[in-house]
Amino acid sequence: MTSPQSPTSAGSRPRRRRGGRGRGAGSPTAGTPAGTATGTATTTVPVAAPAEIPAGDVATVLPTDTTFAALGVPAPLVEVLTASGITAPFPIQVATLPDSLAGRDVLGRGRTGSGKTIAFALPLVARLAASTTRRQARRPRALVLVPTRELANQVLATVEPLATALGLRATTVFGGVGQNPQVQALAAGVDVVVACPGRLEDLVGQGHADLSAVEVTVLDEADHMADLGFLPGVKRLLDRTPRGGQRLLFSATLDNGVDVLVKRYLESPVTHSVDPAVAPVAAMTHHVFQVSAADKPEVVRQLASGLSRSVLFTRTKHQAKKLAKQLTAAGVPAVDLHGNLSQNARERNLEAFSTGGTRVLCATDIAARGIHVDDVALVVHVDPPTEHKAYLHRSGRTARAGAGGTVVTVSTPDQHGEVRTLTRQAGITPIVSQVRPGAERIGELTGPVAPHVEPAPAPAPQPQGQGGGGGRRRRGGGAGGGSAATPAAGGGRAQTRTTQSRSPQGPARTRAELAARAGTHSAASFSGRSRRGGR
Repeated sequence: MTSPQSPTSAGSRPRRRRGGRGRGAGSPTAGTPAGTATGTATTTVPVAAPAEIPAGDVATVLPTDTTFAALGVPAPLVEVLTASGITAPFPIQVATLPDSLAGRDVLGRGRTGSGKTIAFALPLVARLAASTTRRQARRPRALVLVPTRELANQVLATVEPLATALGLRATTVFGGVGQNPQVQALAAGVDVVVACPGRLEDLVGQGHADLSAVEVTVLDEADHMADLGFLPGVKRLLDRTPRGGQRLLFSATLDNGVDVLVKRYLESPVTHSVDPAVAPVAAMTHHVFQVSAADKPEVVRQLASGLSRSVLFTRTKHQAKKLAKQLTAAGVPAVDLHGNLSQNARERNLEAFSTGGTRVLCATDIAARGIHVDDVALVVHVDPPTEHKAYLHRSGRTARAGAGGTVVTVSTPDQHGEVRTLTRQAGITPIVSQVRPGAERIGELTGPVAPHVEPAPAPAPQPQGQGGGGGRRRRGGGAGGGSAATPAAGGGRAQTRTTQSRSPQGPARTRAELAARAGTHSAASFSGRSRRGGR
């Protein structure tokens, strides 16, 4: 199935000047069979593929002509996959495993949900288990770089059962949470680190992580790394890994941004593709709803009101948060997912959506990369994405594991031209409809309307503390913040102490209050002692 070609199309262009020196023609990657052709090879497997299945989930497996064992996967790993319900490899795995298990550098392209995670997890774990090196503190032996925290957690969910079966340790490193647990895990020694570039760079700079022992490096969602500003950080991290290590790049698209990484860091790579670069999932139907700006909010609410799970994408964090609040207030419970949330909030909201606590997720493109939730029936582009790759990744949240799905792009008059260009570049021909609230087309896509859910009442405002500030206090007054009578001028010490004994709350706001708490007669006596240097 694999036929040698000339070097990658990127390599046939005039060579561009780049900062730093590439890997060049150094010693071949460890494990590369002697006599292997140095050109790039391309494999095409035009079979629809199910989604990658984290260990423990039930797999929907399309028939293939081979087995994991026949591809060279070690028996303990085959047993883990079988226990998870994965009994036959997906097309991207059939295409890439022979080369990746042999130690070659690989570029794997398959659409979102094609099984890329298992495709790189198996050779990564198998190589570390066969290696003669041992685990060391702060020096991981394998590195997986991903663009988002959610994807890091999902990759770990796939890698960790495989690693544990062979006595290896894996951990995650990403921002948005405290770094101490990550530092402690690295200090104890780990074999595999699944990381986002920013936090990993921080830990490397602080001396908590050393990448000089990395034997296998994986870039998941490599095109997203090349986009959106990740490329400089990814280069700095890859520069710290050994030159002879194996590099695996997997993504739904491999475009010119990824070519930069390929030229600089991969040696004689093999390219495997199970789909055309812009092919949509066959079981996915695409619609464009052309609406007026005034009708758009109600049309979006009706699209989200069905009984099935829906993911609604917006361009900005603010819009995702606002939309989730508006839907919830309208009786459609929704949660948001975007970069402004803390890690705990992101995990809590994603868990609520995954387990059925809520059926609607309002998200920015952060959720379009690698987030796998079963049975998402509808994806709505509330705001059309800025480019076709984002459209494909967003749309890939539905029609996973062989299931069907629907994608709707909501287009206002000023967006019609942009949406036409977008769909053409994505290689799809959507059904275009003029839609108003209550249209039959909406009901056809959403099905029965879910019951109205009254939003939870807003929490009552908390009462102010005794010393929380209730206006300017009189000179010589007590510290009770109005809870006790203000002592009269020249009042006795007993009354001042009585006021003190009521445990005033909040900081002292005047000298008189501070003097009363200190047990003195008045602000004047306090000021006098202060000027004299105190007692």
